Amino acid sequence: MRILLGAVLALLLLALGGVSYIYSGAYNVAASDAHAAFVEWTFHKTMHNSVEEHAEGIDVPDLDDEQMVAQGARAYQQMCVSCHLRPGLENTVMRQGLNPQPPVLAEGGHWAPAEQFWIVKHGIKMTGMPAWGETHADQELWEMVAFLQRLPELSESQYFALMETQDGNAPQDDGHDHNHGDMSAMMQDSSQGHHAQVEEAHGDTAQPGHHDDNGEAKAASASSAPESSSPSTQSTVASAQEDDHYADGHSH
Repeated sequence: MRILLGAVLALLLLALGGVSYIYSGAYNVAASDAHAAFVEWTFHKTMHNSVEEHAEGIDVPDLDDEQMVAQGARAYQQMCVSCHLRPGLENTVMRQGLNPQPPVLAEGGHWAPAEQFWIVKHGIKMTGMPAWGETHADQELWEMVAFLQRLPELSESQYFALMETQDGNAPQDDGHDHNHGDMSAMMQDSSQGHHAQVEEAHGDTAQPGHHDDNGEAKAASASSAPESSSPSTQSTVASAQEDDHYADGHSH
């Protein structure tokens, strides 16, 4: 009986200590502060096991359709690049401040198509990964998965070629009846430095494709394309990131 009472008392003290710690505000929830190794391992393992369990039994359609892959590429450029990057992009202003860091999907991974679909549809709590199933039909999400299966083998030029229409220009949307706002400011390569990003994101009052007093076209988004890229790739980058008046990365 004494052992039992001692165990109960220890549990009560442990619970009281935990509650006191929670209410104390001592734990640093800042994204700029890394998790302790044990906390990170616990969250990571819990997430992986949960996804594998919940993705059981999902029927995977044929993902080899080139139209599906192309539609998925366009959606990925609009919705995912700022966090998960693309070939030729090493970091972004959005990704740099996230904790945990989103996986670089161009490097591949171990998720099966059904698991990728579940993640894209339902999101992951407390990671910044949204539940795209709240705003997108399953067919659109499978298009994304079809592209994700292809992404690790793509070069930068092949990536942008997937988004080109027959006339050689990248479309301004993913071909569906909704838009995702403009994320071009959040896709800026973080190696450009903060001030360069602010200037490119906000600039002056001239819009991309308009002209200044000297008649020179302003196309700030094109400057983010790597110098080594071909002219067609640079054109596609500029077209894919071109904006009207949402240049700060928000849809307002």
